Amino acid sequence: MSHYDELMEFERQTQALGQIAGRLGWDQETVMPRGAGPQRAEESEALEHVLHARRTDPRVGDWLTAIDAASLGPVAQANVRHIQRRFDRTSRVPVKLAGEIARVTSSSQRIWADARAENDFKAFAPVLQKVVELKRHEAEALAIGGDPYDALLDDYEPGATASELEAMFDALRPRLVDLRDRVMGADHQPAPLTGTFDEQAQMKLTREIAKAFGYDMAHGRIDKAVHPFSSGSGLDVRITTRTSATDPFGSIYSTVHEVGHACYEQHIDRDYLLTPLGAGVSMGVHESQSRIYENQMGRSRAFTEWLFARMKDVFGPLSTKDADAFYGAVNRVTPGFIRTESDEVQYNLHVLLRFDLERDLISGKLAVRDLEEAWNTRFEKDFGVKVDKPSNGCLQDVHWSVGLFGYFPTYSLGNVYAGCLMKALRAQVPEVDSHLSKGEPAEATKWLADNLQRHGGLFEPREVVTRACGGEEPSEAPLLEYLEAKFADVYRL
Repeated sequence: MSHYDELMEFERQTQALGQIAGRLGWDQETVMPRGAGPQRAEESEALEHVLHARRTDPRVGDWLTAIDAASLGPVAQANVRHIQRRFDRTSRVPVKLAGEIARVTSSSQRIWADARAENDFKAFAPVLQKVVELKRHEAEALAIGGDPYDALLDDYEPGATASELEAMFDALRPRLVDLRDRVMGADHQPAPLTGTFDEQAQMKLTREIAKAFGYDMAHGRIDKAVHPFSSGSGLDVRITTRTSATDPFGSIYSTVHEVGHACYEQHIDRDYLLTPLGAGVSMGVHESQSRIYENQMGRSRAFTEWLFARMKDVFGPLSTKDADAFYGAVNRVTPGFIRTESDEVQYNLHVLLRFDLERDLISGKLAVRDLEEAWNTRFEKDFGVKVDKPSNGCLQDVHWSVGLFGYFPTYSLGNVYAGCLMKALRAQVPEVDSHLSKGEPAEATKWLADNLQRHGGLFEPREVVTRACGGEEPSEAPLLEYLEAKFADVYRL
């Protein structure tokens, strides 16, 4: 075999082990016995040691050195690029540190869930302090004198920097705040959907909607979890959702959101299975798929017209009198604490808060013991509402408990990408609303699969979005234009 063939044979086994590690995470969040947490932490640490050893195996370095990348085709070059990047990054992190992060974050996730249920930040703070310390050590090892936060961000959005994202977010903030103020002060205020909705019926409906958006249940499943998520790639891509008897939209749109993630993974070229190209290229691009499925399509006037009729079939008469009122109920802008339940206008403001706080945590500017107060002060300043309990504040998200520092800004970047992609999609599939109004998103999801999802990791993040958009570089402008037009319509501004 050639050096490249030897490298890829070794890589395929590493990728398979990585999938097993991901399955452990899925199991922990869905069906793992409550008392199994300490053992799972040991299992996660052991597997991380194995993965770290493979990713830094000297043979990988030897193969990479021996390969003449210029002689390879585009797919092989992309594989080598990803493996080289991961080899360089992983080699900088001591195996003991990597294993300790895996062990502590597995335990921390369980402690966070308990603290969240009890609304007790002090119970979570000590283990969060340990997680932050470990991630600082990791960031310093990766940064090699550069910005530690950028080093963590690179895990989720290769090539992005905090300063670039800050400039983009600074451009978003004033127009979002202005739009929110105009919407909140509008004479017309859509009424909420009220009532009680059977939770088993919600799950049945979400499965129907998931299939309509292209989720392949032969290679996936839908379970319930505290924090909805998508897990896996290739032939086994699983999602979770949650239900509330008084809020069916939470279940429906959490599902559609996670289906966007899952379809991205399911639609990647099968030739890339168990290779570096066989997964989404970045979390920003991933989030663009979940957000475009959930918002630009799922919350559109066209799709909610179908959903209104379908929910009446499932639940009986609704409190909203017609499809227009239902569309307003789906897209209400209201003060709220929870990021995942936020409306489109305010969602990015939630993300920007987390982006700023986690940068301060990693830099040491903000101490963990002061996080709750810092969160509450910033939230009241940004949203005009006092946080009433930790589960509505700094304990609401799972991310920091599992060490995902650098992840949050990719949510807003994904929204920006989604705005660009929807503009391009509408230009090339002008009949999209006609299909959505019949509960048939297939034409739109096929365009996304053909123009972006199938490529997996073949291109760099910004490049794959730019290609899908016909060469137009991503910017925040299409997202802002979409939001301003949509909510001017909803609120009759």
